[in-house]
Amino acid sequence: MRIKPIEDLLGEGTESGADGGHKLRRRLGALDLVGFGVGIVVGTGLFTLTGIAAQVAGPAVVISFAIAGVVTILAALCYAELASSVPVAGSAYTYAYATAGETIAWIIGWVLVLEFALGAAVVSRGWSGYLTELLNLPGSWFGDESKHNIGAAAIALLMGVIAMIGIRPSARVTKTLVVIKVAICLLVIVVGALYVRVANLTPFVPSPRAPEGQEMGKPLFQLILGVQPVSFGVVGILTATALVFFAYLGFESVASLAEETRNPSRTLSLGLVGTIVIAMVLYVGVSFVTVGMVNYSKVDSDAPIAAAFSAVGASWMAVTVSIAVIAALTGVILASLVAVSRVVFTMARDGLLPARMGAVHPRWRTPYIATGLIAVGVAVLAGILPLAELADLVNLGALLAFLITAVAVVVLRRTSPDLRRPFRVPLSPVIPVASALTSFALMTTLTVDTWLRLLGWLIVGVAIYLAYGRRHSRLAPAPGRDRETGRES
Repeated sequence: MRIKPIEDLLGEGTESGADGGHKLRRRLGALDLVGFGVGIVVGTGLFTLTGIAAQVAGPAVVISFAIAGVVTILAALCYAELASSVPVAGSAYTYAYATAGETIAWIIGWVLVLEFALGAAVVSRGWSGYLTELLNLPGSWFGDESKHNIGAAAIALLMGVIAMIGIRPSARVTKTLVVIKVAICLLVIVVGALYVRVANLTPFVPSPRAPEGQEMGKPLFQLILGVQPVSFGVVGILTATALVFFAYLGFESVASLAEETRNPSRTLSLGLVGTIVIAMVLYVGVSFVTVGMVNYSKVDSDAPIAAAFSAVGASWMAVTVSIAVIAALTGVILASLVAVSRVVFTMARDGLLPARMGAVHPRWRTPYIATGLIAVGVAVLAGILPLAELADLVNLGALLAFLITAVAVVVLRRTSPDLRRPFRVPLSPVIPVASALTSFALMTTLTVDTWLRLLGWLIVGVAIYLAYGRRHSRLAPAPGRDRETGRES
């Protein structure tokens, strides 16, 4: 339960607060952060979840995307306060270390590694699949069913190299990919609006009905309460909100770049909130034209946007959408690798992982060893394992991090009232509590087997912490250290 003092965290975030081998360089501005945020957020969710959610909410899926955006902004505000107050790498792991103690911090860090690394592997396989369809590549080497997916492994390694070379090159690549996919998304909205028909939007909120579900495939709250899922109606809109909320996940990667951000007290809040606002505008616009072009009952679940354009005779847009998807997924992979390497870097600097994992390249000023090892691991996972069934673990891990961050805002307001807070969450503690409750509520919408997989991952993580991290932690009691805080006396 050792808690890391705030003054130690603030010292690490300064130019002189860490030794040269464990210090990152501040090179990023607000536009760079928004680029990273949009790069990781606007991915497959935009191009796939619309179709799935439309089968639950009908045309009102547009409202679901808007509600999910507002809920996400609540979490973003919490991240903004903590990231601007404690501008250190590590995101929710760092905040937990300062509020809940070392054990909880390790668990959150371990979950963040799962979230970003597994997310990068899943997206790499998706990238390979879309490239296969676009270029008609052999499915035995590039398709999702292949045993050795060369395309998925190759893109993970390539993005790993870019992430290792430097944060500025990574930012430039990410911003280029973001410009491409945002431009295509706007094109989808403009062209799709020409084919929108009022008849397809009526009724906007279809009458509700209750389908049946399997036990282990049910959301946790339905299994506990013994209720069935409901499609359409007001409840259907809320159910779809929980589904499309996952399309916004990944914005917290912006907070992991706090130690590499210029003027973090102002820039981080702009990067976090700006990411969500841009994503919400794109999601609402694209979902509206999709359900407006074809009846919601006929929206394709796998490729809703491309299929909708094909249905109205604009097949040329299907190719354009495929290009946007590839650009989107490439950005997600790169941003995920950058984010997870910063979490591992911070945990290694704290002694919870081997010190070499926290080494910074003397020229590139990036945690190159952590980035390289993670990229290789992601490439192996993406190349040999079918990961579709594990994708929900990414969502559960992210929501757990949201909950901890919201609680950290409230705790630090009480334990460190004099801490300089360049950005403050308005209406605190109402908004942080609302963020924590909505995050927990959305966690219960995930299936029971997803919770069991997370439990297995946590058991492995706790075993590693007990075997290594607990004894090697910089806060571990040792001769010459205070046994309460672990700090040098």
